[in-house]
Parts: sequence; C-alpha cells; structure tokens
Amino acid sequence: MKNMKLEGKVALVTGGSRGIGAEIVKTFASEGATVYLNYNASESKARAISENFKNVRLVKADVSKREEVSKMVKQIKEESGFLDILVNNAGIMLNMPLLEYDESKVKKMFDINLFGTIYTTVEAARIMKEGSVIINIASNAGIGTSFNNTTYYSLTKAAVINFTKRAALELASKRIRCNAIAPGWIETDLTIGARSKEETENLKKFLEENTTIGRWGNVEDVAKVALFLATEDSGYVNGQVIVVDGGRKDYLTHSV
Repeated sequence: MKNMKLEGKVALVTGGSRGIGAEIVKTFASEGATVYLNYNASESKARAISENFKNVRLVKADVSKREEVSKMVKQIKEESGFLDILVNNAGIMLNMPLLEYDESKVKKMFDINLFGTIYTTVEAARIMKEGSVIINIASNAGIGTSFNNTTYYSLTKAAVINFTKRAALELASKRIRCNAIAPGWIETDLTIGARSKEETENLKKFLEENTTIGRWGNVEDVAKVALFLATEDSGYVNGQVIVVDGGRKDYLTHSV
C-alpha cells in the first residue's frame, strides 16, 4: 500500500480549478490530504476535479475580497477544525507594454496576486496549527526575466516574494513555515489557448534556447515542488523562493 505523504492533513489551494492550482490539488489529494479547492469563476472545472477525488471539497470565493476570504476560512474551520497547508496560487497576468499603463488592469493584478495572497494568509494563519505550511506561487518574472509586456505583472510577483520572506519571519512564533515557488513559463490552457500554432512554435523555440534544461515547463514540475514544501521533507526550509523555470538564462541583470 502506498505511503501517503499528506494523510490526515487539511489543505487549501486558491485558484485550484485549472492550470498549476489544479495539478497541486490533484497531487495533494492523491497523497491523502483533504483539499479545499477554491475557485471563483471556473465552477465546472472545479466540479470535474472534485468528482474524481472524494477528498476534494469546493469553496467559492474571490480572493481579492477579504470578506469572501474570511467566509471561506470560516467554512473550513467549521467543517475541518483547522488548516495544515495553504497554497496561495490564485493569480492573473494581464500583459501590457510599459508605456500603455492601464490603471484598472494593474489594480486588478495587485488585488488578486498580492492582496489575495495577503488576505488568505492572514485569515488562514489564524486556524493553522504549529508545524503548518504556507506556499505562495510567485513567478520568475518577479526576479527579473526578460519577457516584454510583463513589467506590471512582475511587480505583483516581486511583492509576493518579499511578502513570503516577511511572513516567514513573523509567523515563526506560531511555527508556521512560509516559502514561495517562482515558476517560469508553464504550459497550461491559459498560456497556450489564445496563441496561434506559429506563435506557440516560436515560443517553444525561444524557451528551448533560453533554458538550460531545453524545454518549457509543465504543471507537474511545479506540483512536485509544492508537495516537497508541504511535507516535513522540507522541514528546515523557510522564507525561501524556489525557482522552477528550467534554468532560464535571459535574466535582465546579475545584480542582487
């Protein structure tokens, strides 16, 4: 019989209905955790996942609204009593050139990517036990990769990275660890869906040439690292950012 790495654990994954979040939900559920899958708009995708895993429960909330986050966490407390693992995955990327700054789009990214992470962390930490874990999904954009038109998105993810380090410091007294994963370009329906065949091939060529591994990433690459951070295998890892980008070579500078 398989040894379940997360048996008896209770996890919450925000933005868990598709892409990286969905793979993390499936991975955690396969390892025995009771997983609360948070979704906002993609209810059909969320239900499809829950139908395949009896230990996946659905919780609807817009993480950019603190009152909805508070209600979601209250539901988890009432049903399960506590939370062991939080994965702040919900996020959006709205591309725009630097000089075409759009206030509403930038605000929306900050509201979901940064403030959604803050709200969920603050509310969830109140029901977490000693030894619990928070995993924030950031991006290598927040460190400085060279894709055009992602400047404002990168600011939100840089803030998530800094928040991760500060949360690790301030939650240490509660024995809650907090780390981040900074994925590179990951193949999902969102990243591929709107691209033409030619655009996809050009992107594939770019990533083959600009990663030391020589390929683009997939959701399993990120979910495996999330599982590591969720277990005691990473018990001496705190306040860190693990970059999962195939060894990208196109960073803007080499400064710290």
